[in-house]
Amino acid sequence: MPNVANIFLQSVRKTDKWRQRKACRLLSVFWYLAAQMDILLLALTIGPGIAIALFVYLKDRYDREPFRQLVWAFVLGIVSTIPAVIASISLSKVPFLDGGSSVTDTFLYAFVTVAFAEEGAKFIFLRRFYRKPFFDEPFDGITYAVMISMGFATLENVLYVFMEGTGNYATALLRMLTAVPAHASFAVIMGYFVGMAKFKPNFRTVYILLGLLGAVFFHGTYDFLLMLNNYPNLAIGAMVSLVVALFLSFRAIRIHQNGSPFKKALPW
Repeated sequence: MPNVANIFLQSVRKTDKWRQRKACRLLSVFWYLAAQMDILLLALTIGPGIAIALFVYLKDRYDREPFRQLVWAFVLGIVSTIPAVIASISLSKVPFLDGGSSVTDTFLYAFVTVAFAEEGAKFIFLRRFYRKPFFDEPFDGITYAVMISMGFATLENVLYVFMEGTGNYATALLRMLTAVPAHASFAVIMGYFVGMAKFKPNFRTVYILLGLLGAVFFHGTYDFLLMLNNYPNLAIGAMVSLVVALFLSFRAIRIHQNGSPFKKALPW
């Protein structure tokens, strides 16, 4: 990689010495972090969220969103983990929402303390884009919801995989196939209805509630079935709920694609 370093330094050679020193420090930090991390494991950890975000971006065929706004949505998804954690911690202090040993406690913990807190945090940031003029077709609800959710899921993935310091390939691979696609499917369901809400003002409140509660329902169902440690066979039910959510997500994407107002404006 020395050629990369040379090219980078040459790009700032004509600037003042302060900028050159800053460039050297940034390179030093980069090489230090790269040396401390397993690059393949890091790719398996952050790659799925980025790949799904790119997939949805490419599905927006007729009126793609400003790339800067998509990156900003991804970043806000990372930021949304903060209110989600605060909400989860606060709710866990409420009786029956603390994840007790009973099935009822587990149910309430999965649906309220986890699912509602996380999806609610994502929804708050989705509303920021909902009000913007570039949110100009129903598919945009899916696009921004997924970008936010993938930012959230990517940070969550990093924390889960590297929480023990050295990282865990099994955890990264498992979450690549389950947790990250699950977050994406919840986002598509939310975004589908939020997209409809903006362009059907007479039913705006109904669609917004359907979007939020639909995401909470599938998220809560998935987590609840996984949390029932005394009934390990029910984990299969979690996978079934994930498959159903993914099926509905692909269908929602096709519906908003086919219903895009910009589709008829294009010559092909």
